[in-house]
Amino acid sequence: MSDFDLRSFVPYLLNQAAEETSLEFARRYRERYNMLRTEWRVLFHLGRYGDLTASEIGRISKMHKTKISRAVKALQEKRFIEARKNDADKRSDILALLPAGRRAYNDLATVAERYNNALLSQFSAGERLILLDCLERLAQMESP
Repeated sequence: MSDFDLRSFVPYLLNQAAEETSLEFARRYRERYNMLRTEWRVLFHLGRYGDLTASEIGRISKMHKTKISRAVKALQEKRFIEARKNDADKRSDILALLPAGRRAYNDLATVAERYNNALLSQFSAGERLILLDCLERLAQMESP
């Protein structure tokens, strides 16, 4: 039997940290806009980067295409986004925020920024830099 301790397994710790730190923010976008996490992430990417295809969102966000597809459908039903034909590639649509989606994005981006600042306030300035650097490096890492 191995002495391996799951409590020091980096993927486990990252998942635990992600779940714990995202609960309060998730409550806010769910209460305000009846959104799921994948919907918020699609809305965020369109608000942050402008018009994108679902494939581009998948590449940036590392979300599976079926999750993106469901989120797009839900956001269209809420009239937060629209899909326009992509003249450059007829197999995909260009997704864009509608005015209600832009308002929701602006509102939630402000909430997210405040929430992020509150989370980071628990750490010293040096710890924040290290934490963010380590997380960014892990997010960009290729499988070992």
